[in-house]
Amino acid sequence: MNLRQRDYFRQKLERWKEEILRESRETLENLQEESQNHPDMADRASSESDRALELRTRDRQRKLIAKIDAALKRIEDGTYGFCEETGDPIGLARLDARPIATLSLEAQESHERREKVYRDE
Repeated sequence: MNLRQRDYFRQKLERWKEEILRESRETLENLQEESQNHPDMADRASSESDRALELRTRDRQRKLIAKIDAALKRIEDGTYGFCEETGDPIGLARLDARPIATLSLEAQESHERREKVYRDE
């Protein structure tokens, strides 16, 4: 991977991380504003359900930030874009679609086939 490609993916990952962090701040602000009592039980239940869903989403995004940080670290140490299992280059199209990918398409498909076999047993 050349320098221009690494810069492209670094910027893409940093923008993605900034967007997630911005959305998280907005969620916190909204949750603080909505901490009002709802006199109607249905409204209260709906509000609590929405809040739980939002918090689960933010937790998934927190884990995603860790993966983004790991990808940024791989860019810095020169291992970004190489499959962790085979050492082969990961295709640019795959990285563009999933910039946090750690496996080549072939290795990912093999991994998913193994998971399916073990799950079916």
